[in-house]
Formats: sequence, C-alpha cells, structure tokens
Amino acid sequence: MATPDDCVDDIFQPGGRLRADLLNPLAFEAFKEGIRLASETRWDSVRSPHVFMGLLAKPDNGVRLWGQRLQADLPRLLSQFQELFHQDEGEDEPFLTLNREFLSDNVIRLLREAKQRAYEHDRKQVTPMDLLICLLTTSNSIVADCFERIGVTAAKLTEQAVIAEHTARENDRGERTARG
Repeated sequence: MATPDDCVDDIFQPGGRLRADLLNPLAFEAFKEGIRLASETRWDSVRSPHVFMGLLAKPDNGVRLWGQRLQADLPRLLSQFQELFHQDEGEDEPFLTLNREFLSDNVIRLLREAKQRAYEHDRKQVTPMDLLICLLTTSNSIVADCFERIGVTAAKLTEQAVIAEHTARENDRGERTARG
C-alpha cells in the first residue's frame, strides 16, 4: 500500500491533482494553456498534442528559439495543430482540470519523463523545454509523427530543441551577469 511519503516522488498529489510545484511557472502556464486548448478543440481529456499546442501558445525563450531554428512560425503551427486535432463531435466546452483523470496515459508518461529529465539536469522543476524534448523523443509520439509526415524527423526536431535549450540557458546567464 502506498504511503503519503511515496507520493512525494510522484507527479500527482494523493487526490489525483497534478503537483504544480514540479513545473516551473512557464511550464505550468503552457500546461494550463494546453488544457484550455484541449477543451476548445472538444476533447474530453488532455492528450500530448494539446501539451504541444500549449507550448506553442505560451512559448518561453527556448521554445521560441527552437521555432526560429526550424524557421517555423509558431502561431501558424499552433493554428495547424488546432485544426488537425479539432473534433466536430463532443461537448462544446468539456470540463478539464489539472487532475489525473483528465490526462491521457501518454501525457502522464510525458510528465514523468520530463520530471526525470529535469532531475538529470539538476533542476527541481520541469521546464517547457523538458516537456518539448520529451514530447519529441517519446516512442509513438503523435506530435513527432505529424512532423515526420511532412519530412521533418524527430531526430532533427530534438537536435534543434537541445541546441535551442542550450542557447536559451546561455542567453539567460548572460542577462543575469549583465544585470549584475
């Protein structure tokens, strides 16, 4: 039987609510936006493409740099994903929250992988880039598959994301040093 201490390492609180403290503020905002977009596109659960859409809708510096490296127009890409994943049938505005029961198994796995990646990089909180890179590298990624169909490999997307993450981190260090 699980004890309350066992829950500390999970991404969910005992009642099923997502532990928001595991996400940095930018990742949390992007994730919340993904939930809003899941509802707007008439899904009754949050899927990995919705998390991707949230990252596009609320991009941090790393996601912006990733888009620039790919010469992608992020708002246009967001619009394309919204069209691709819009369902004509379903509730007009399904009720979705930051709770386990509204997240697909893939999103739960994504969050756990992103948490593990953050820890491997000596961070206590998941960043938007952790989410993006895990989205692109997970097996059977729907997001990566969408790009593969237009000739952009998951390996190229991931490579550009890692470079963008490194560049954004260096830019942030430079700004902090300049402020002194």
